[in-house]
Amino acid sequence: MWERIRALIIKELLAILRDPRGRMVIIVPPILQLFVFSFAATLEVKNADIAILNRDSGKWGYELVQRIDGAPTFRRLARTNDEKTLHDLIDRQEVIAAVQIGPTFSRDIDAQRSGDVQIILDGRRSNAAQIVSGYLTQIITTLSADLSPRRQMASNVTVVPRYWFNPNLIFIWFTVPSLVAIIALLIGLVVTALSVARERELGTFDQLMVSPLRTHEILIGKLTPPMMIGLFHITLYVLAAIFIFGIPLRGSLLLLYGSAVFYLASVVGIGLFISSLSMTQQQAILGAFVFMVPAVMLSGFATPIENMPEWLQPITIINPLRYFLVVVKGVFLKDIPLSEVVHNTVPLALIALCTLSAAAWLFRSRIE
Repeated sequence: MWERIRALIIKELLAILRDPRGRMVIIVPPILQLFVFSFAATLEVKNADIAILNRDSGKWGYELVQRIDGAPTFRRLARTNDEKTLHDLIDRQEVIAAVQIGPTFSRDIDAQRSGDVQIILDGRRSNAAQIVSGYLTQIITTLSADLSPRRQMASNVTVVPRYWFNPNLIFIWFTVPSLVAIIALLIGLVVTALSVARERELGTFDQLMVSPLRTHEILIGKLTPPMMIGLFHITLYVLAAIFIFGIPLRGSLLLLYGSAVFYLASVVGIGLFISSLSMTQQQAILGAFVFMVPAVMLSGFATPIENMPEWLQPITIINPLRYFLVVVKGVFLKDIPLSEVVHNTVPLALIALCTLSAAAWLFRSRIE
């Protein structure tokens, strides 16, 4: 039996590697995505353009303008004396925010009254606008604290924030470990989904059925090559994360690869299920992407699962990417303990059992 399975595994690997399109799918896109997503997939807001209208002729209005101009987050400070021009800059999306300082700002500060500052934000870019609003509010709040008559009392209380696991808040430390899981999902789904569909499209599916291979042997031979390719890409991304991007590896590689086996098994089960339903390779690729996009969105990669609607959160339980993201980021950044790895690997094993069983059932029904 093992000789027959080994022969089928070799045949599958050769079918993938000898096909120019197959080589393109498993080699070029993952490498491009590594560098594109590492630098492009960021929620940070830098080099933002700000407009400012200073109606105050006093020193505190000038001081606030200088502090905003000196902030490293902002690239350009567009100064204007006309409120209509200020609004036009927002309307044309030339700036993401505009600051308007009231004419009595310095006088109110000297009289120990609240100064008048208005921040206008471009709501079409809601996420970036909220972050820029936080930056501007912090600058204004800092100026207010410096001018407070109680600053001597406030100086006795010092707040020092400490960011665990990512002290400098480097966004690549979050993005690249997540890509280890996301690209493994992409490659595992695409390669597996093309497997049976390619046999049907090339007319070799009937030959496979009349071969001495049994149904479970065919399934083992079909799922092993995608898992091998997935482990290869995980290894490639781990090496790139450590030696190219300088991300620390604080946890155990043994725990990472142990969880990765169950993760890839669950992904391959989904891919085989899609492949058994598809008659052509185009249908298989389309089915793989139909599953992948919601899987990434519901994994907690871009937004926390806790922020999603309550009716949507239970759906994430059947998403394998949700659990492996916890493991891979934990291994890289915080030396995740064995108990937490097991806690996230058990659902992966259950998902793999269900998806592989469903794929085997559908495969047998198609054969019959």
